Amino acid sequence: MFDKMKELLEIKRKMDEVRKELDSMTLESEDNLVKVGISGSQNITRIVIKSDLGSADKSALESSLTETVNRAIKQSQKMAVEKMGALSGLALPKDMQSHA
Repeated sequence: MFDKMKELLEIKRKMDEVRKELDSMTLESEDNLVKVGISGSQNITRIVIKSDLGSADKSALESSLTETVNRAIKQSQKMAVEKMGALSGLALPKDMQSHA
């Protein structure tokens, strides 16, 4: 029983380390209008508008921002799955493998 508790505490310690690592990582996604930074724990860290807002088409900018944020979130989710999967020895789900 103590071996199981020791094992659980070790797993928790490793998960806490991975969580800290994810918090410190920053991923970026961008296109020709915007750049989005996101942490490994899926917090948006910055948004950069690359063009002059006066000359930008509002709907194109909104669409670009939505798509870029969604890509950044998927990248962050993939990174988290890879890091946590390494702890558990689980394989990355197929739907997460094809996203960059």
